[in-house]
Amino acid sequence: MNAQLANWNDLRVFLAVARAGSLSGAARSLGVNHSTVFRRIAGFEETLGVRLFDRLPTGYALTPAGEETLGIVERIEADVTTLDRTVTGQDLRLSGTVRITAIDMLAFWLLPDHIQRFRATHPGIELEIVVGNEALNLSRRETDIALRIGNSPPETLVGRKVGKLEFAIYGAPDYCAAHPGADLAQHDWIGFDNAHAPLIRQFEKLLPGMRPAVRTNSVACAVRLTKAGLGLALLPCAIANLKPDLIRVAELPESFGLDLWLLTHEDLRHTARIRAVMDFMTPALGEALTPNTKAV
Repeated sequence: MNAQLANWNDLRVFLAVARAGSLSGAARSLGVNHSTVFRRIAGFEETLGVRLFDRLPTGYALTPAGEETLGIVERIEADVTTLDRTVTGQDLRLSGTVRITAIDMLAFWLLPDHIQRFRATHPGIELEIVVGNEALNLSRRETDIALRIGNSPPETLVGRKVGKLEFAIYGAPDYCAAHPGADLAQHDWIGFDNAHAPLIRQFEKLLPGMRPAVRTNSVACAVRLTKAGLGLALLPCAIANLKPDLIRVAELPESFGLDLWLLTHEDLRHTARIRAVMDFMTPALGEALTPNTKAV
């Protein structure tokens, strides 16, 4: 590629379309509109003088030239990301932006109060919270810090175990009153989809073969469905205990807990602003995870 082609924004758009397989998917991942992606791809193909994608009814598929371009651009992306991480890792300023990704229940109920206190002590650091179940890529700098649940974090990342997220079985008062003394297998259940694989595995241990009446990819939605009386659910105690309109129906074995981790990339661990967030959030979130209510 000559200097005329070395436009990193065009390369990023090309990568997004190649990975998403559609203009709309690429636009969502990049935070731009559909027409911007269309113009970028058309301009990039015109500059190269080659068609990179076949426009199919099902989406955008790479042509042979596109496949070859993808390999080259992915190597460029890796080099650019390594440069970014290396330079950022030397940043000793307590200022700038730190991007944190977390699933909805953590972003809605655990982070806000602590973010307010963090901002009071570190006004020069701006926090950007990305809410979602997808695992944003720390190596590609899609996020700086990931708040993740699971008992075995990726080996490529470094970080700290915040604590254990304990779970129990919860239901709405009206639902529980209508099903007194029922065996757990006789209840309606609110379950989770594959976005929450650890919770699915825990549910299968509890009630093998049981099919939930309702599934959701959102723990926040599961809390709301439980409050609406649609059934029982496995919910995190640190959140559900705070809901006066939920009853803690039954305890679960200690093995049902899931570790909560604050993770970052090894190249960023010494960046001052990222380290400040990690140092502050680890004890703050750990204290918030301590359960304080038992089943009735």
